[in-house]
Amino acid sequence: MVDESGAMVSTEPGRRGGRSIVDGDRLFVYGTLQFPEVLVELIGRCPDSVAAELTGWRVAVLPGRVYPGLVPAAGGVARGVVLSGLDAGEWAVLDAFEDDEYELRRVRPGAAPSAWTYVWTSVVTQDDWYAGRFVAEHLGAFVAHCVEWRRLL
Repeated sequence: MVDESGAMVSTEPGRRGGRSIVDGDRLFVYGTLQFPEVLVELIGRCPDSVAAELTGWRVAVLPGRVYPGLVPAAGGVARGVVLSGLDAGEWAVLDAFEDDEYELRRVRPGAAPSAWTYVWTSVVTQDDWYAGRFVAEHLGAFVAHCVEWRRLL
């Protein structure tokens, strides 16, 4: 939902928790959303991005899924990118795309300004998720899934 000021506000429990997200807020992505092919199918473009790291977190394999979840991990480092320039409509699409087990939270990747990120709130495996493996084994089929999901939205 977008309020009269253009800020995205959601009352959906467990997701945005009533926090206001405005055009231009940054998003740290660490899994499938870091791939331009996925973003183009979901929001129609690839926003500006810069490589980033988030200390104290890890990108975990989720049971039975090809996409990962971000979870706290002492001594961990989650690598990804920070997307900037998202508008309210793009935020709405990305929020709808993410599973209910994700919660949107503010983080500070490195010394950069704060950004939002989707944190996983359910069961994970002990294994770390690797972007290179995802590209080699699942990216093509995942992009096709995104095309179909967007068509049905």
